Amino acid sequence: MASDVTIRGAGIFGLSVAWEILRRGARVTIVDPNGPGAGASGGVVGALAPHVPGAWTDVKQVQLDTLLAASDYWAEVASVGGGDPGYGRTGRLQPLAVDAAVERARTREAEAVRFWGDSVFWQVVPAPEDWSPASPTGLVVHDTLTARLSPAGAIDALARAVTARGGRIVTDGPEEGPQVWCNGAAGLEALSGWVGREVGRGIKGQAAVLDCDARNRPQIYGESLHIVPHANGTVAVGSTTERDFDSPTETDAQLDDVIERARAMMPQLQEARVLCRWAGLRPRTRSRAPIIGPWPDRPGHWVANGGFKIGFGVHITVAELTADLVLEGRDRVPDPLRLGL
Repeated sequence: MASDVTIRGAGIFGLSVAWEILRRGARVTIVDPNGPGAGASGGVVGALAPHVPGAWTDVKQVQLDTLLAASDYWAEVASVGGGDPGYGRTGRLQPLAVDAAVERARTREAEAVRFWGDSVFWQVVPAPEDWSPASPTGLVVHDTLTARLSPAGAIDALARAVTARGGRIVTDGPEEGPQVWCNGAAGLEALSGWVGREVGRGIKGQAAVLDCDARNRPQIYGESLHIVPHANGTVAVGSTTERDFDSPTETDAQLDDVIERARAMMPQLQEARVLCRWAGLRPRTRSRAPIIGPWPDRPGHWVANGGFKIGFGVHITVAELTADLVLEGRDRVPDPLRLGL
């Protein structure tokens, strides 16, 4: 059944919801005063990295469904719109500092088979000599579920695909018909004001892009740092997590520290030139989980927001669940993802 739906926000959630609605035969307009990817989705890190394959939860399942679907998803988006999301399932290495960490990681090998299936793996292996973080045990976790994409490239590719399928992306528009609010930190602030308590807030992050061509190498995660080789011959490193800050978009000495830590972890980055520095606000609810559901006491309005640091790793499933609600009135949203106000 065709209907007009307006999406507020042209980040990864807004564009993904629009794409899913178009795929189901409805018409869609995206409204964002700043254009596609102006918020957190315009970052630089681009790590699509799964949670550990144990203590399984609904949030981990939502993420897994998106990560497993991502290859075909981005191939279709690129085919329809002609953009390049820079997607690749290149895997990830994580150093294991002590024997206890090795044992924990080995117990998760079986859990990965149980929860992830047999198309990808999580294994403890000797650290590769040519591209590996320093690991005191000489061992690392290698998983093949982790992928990377270019945030800017992915946003551009999805915007192109949406418009190619007849969707509109505009800077302003009336609140007529169904409205889906996917407008990041600003949206969480507005929702908090509406309900009279904090639902979520923007958390500042800083990251950088270095000039190092490791495009086919796995990404590195250790000491709370992502080191992500990209398809264009750069490596992104990040990020900080800042609740208190003076400016949401200015970089500072905290990013200098991130860069130095990344260089200490990976000798290949020691002489790599810094190409760009990025800072922005990322939407965070009470947890990293996204929130999906009707806007309280505002008929015809829905919310799809949050997904702190994992937005690109859950967006496909979030879009499907949101489209179910808006177009069909069908509620498949897992309890941890409900708005719950």
